[in-house]
Amino acid sequence: MNESRIRAARPEDLDAVLAFWKTAAEGTSISDDRAGVERLVARDPEALLLAEDGDALVGTVIAGFDGWRCHLYRLAVHPDHRRRGIGGALLAAAEDRFVALGGRRADAMVLVRNETAQHAWRAAGYGPQEQWRRWVKPLA
Repeated sequence: MNESRIRAARPEDLDAVLAFWKTAAEGTSISDDRAGVERLVARDPEALLLAEDGDALVGTVIAGFDGWRCHLYRLAVHPDHRRRGIGGALLAAAEDRFVALGGRRADAMVLVRNETAQHAWRAAGYGPQEQWRRWVKPLA
């Protein structure tokens, strides 16, 4: 990742981020819209990390910390830029953020069907926690 840099997203980046996720991210959720991402950045301006190569957005990760747990979402690298260390650099930046905030363990949401992502997470030192099952309820 020689010419790439990582920085926190700004409000003016959000349209580009949403468009990027349509190309680079697997799946969507109820909060993957302008209002949801605006709330994220307003509440925690350092949570959404972007990797850029020049002016091009090439990767993202959300490193959310609620004061108790560290959660990783939307680790995505543009298909044309994969296998260049961008995902690893984004994870390292997210983990550094968590440590600085006092976090002790990070978890990641990974789709069961996304085997490519599962391999990437394993390579980064993460593993599935089989005894847990995610339970969800839409609030709207």
